[in-house]
Amino acid sequence: MGYFVPIRPMAKLRRDKIWRWRCQWSVVTITAVALVIYNAAANVWLLRPQPCPAVNTPSPPPSSETSSCEPCIDTAPNIVMDDDPISRLDLRLGRWDGSRSFRMFDYATVGDMYAEISGNRRVCLATQSSIERLHELLRIAAHWSGPISVAVFVAGDELRLLRAFATWLFRCQPEIYSRLALHAATPAERPGTPGSMPNWAKDCDAMPLPPGERRADTVAWRARHPYPQNHLRNLARRNCQTPYVFLVDVDIVPSKGMAESLDKFLTTAPKCPLCAYVVPTYELDRRVANFPANKSELLRLSRNKLAIPFHRKVFIYNQYASNFSKWEASGGNESIDTHVSHNVTNFELLYEPFYVASDTVPAHDERFLGYGFTRNTQSCKRL
Repeated sequence: MGYFVPIRPMAKLRRDKIWRWRCQWSVVTITAVALVIYNAAANVWLLRPQPCPAVNTPSPPPSSETSSCEPCIDTAPNIVMDDDPISRLDLRLGRWDGSRSFRMFDYATVGDMYAEISGNRRVCLATQSSIERLHELLRIAAHWSGPISVAVFVAGDELRLLRAFATWLFRCQPEIYSRLALHAATPAERPGTPGSMPNWAKDCDAMPLPPGERRADTVAWRARHPYPQNHLRNLARRNCQTPYVFLVDVDIVPSKGMAESLDKFLTTAPKCPLCAYVVPTYELDRRVANFPANKSELLRLSRNKLAIPFHRKVFIYNQYASNFSKWEASGGNESIDTHVSHNVTNFELLYEPFYVASDTVPAHDERFLGYGFTRNTQSCKRL
């Protein structure tokens, strides 16, 4: 007797196949929906408001207002920033000069009022310094109430001293720090290196930047390499945000109230985009105890040989074209308001005055390095 296998109808086979396909896709769909719900729940849990961290401080008095933990994210003190305003400076991200010999760092640290004061004033004082002369900035800031843009040259371990000075200002001289913008320049051959800050950085009773802080090899390297004055002058001036700039060296101290007087003068002076207003600059004898309060006191010191025009003994042509004799001839009897005394008519090639001018003046030639005869080419272009 033979065997046979019953053949199912084709319609039933098709229904079974469709049923299996629906079952498989149902499982996939349910799994996908479950994953979506799980991810949504996980996101809600992860993005929930975080509780404020507990601190060991006395509990504040109860408030009728509904408290929120959101401000604790913004107001929590940043310990690193408080202790070191330049802590976030990335030495890999400075911009190179034209010869790729120096790296410039704009706004290595900036005071919280610098932008606002710059918007309200017409003149920014720009200056430059090496680390060993940077303490003289305090004398400038004591007399100048406007914004100050400072470029500092640091090599090797001098960077830690710049950080220490910024920390000292931040902690001990907040009024000065608030209107200050500090920029840095480092040489490619000996870039700045971080290090531990000295103890005086957090001691408001100590004087900042005492001598003997730099390593001997850094001092020796600095002695063999020229100081890039014009790079620093350009760095400081270009980071001023006011219509006019008063560019000086760090050992040039302005008269008290000069920022306000210049603001008033430049507000009322006739429009003159090509004018540069030369500021008479004098050297005071070491025996002078008090800074002269006005022109009359300065002329009295000059008559007693206790004040002389800047660089008269070192190089008389540095300021000769300013004609100090004509400026002194008034005897200090003119108006106390800032005004134009006379025009400079006998310009000479080696003339290097300190002046107030619009920020459109030509840049200093960065091909000139070292001390001496580095400003006269820029003055020649301008004046």
